[in-house]
Amino acid sequence: MMNINNEKEAHEAIEAWRCEPEKAQLRNLQQAVEKLELGQMYYDQKGNEQGSERLARCLDILVERKKEIDCQIQS
Repeated sequence: MMNINNEKEAHEAIEAWRCEPEKAQLRNLQQAVEKLELGQMYYDQKGNEQGSERLARCLDILVERKKEIDCQIQS
């Protein structure tokens, strides 16, 4: 599992996972999303708005990729 702390790392993780089967990509994306959500909650509790917003942007990137894969599977 790659550690994702910013948008660049989110894109790098997606690229690294592209060579894997779609189900494996979805599993990796789901685990990354869950980890980022926990991180975002931590930042929210600490009042770190900048950190929370950074992780929210990472979440958006991963969720978008997840939607792309879901569409490919359904086709």
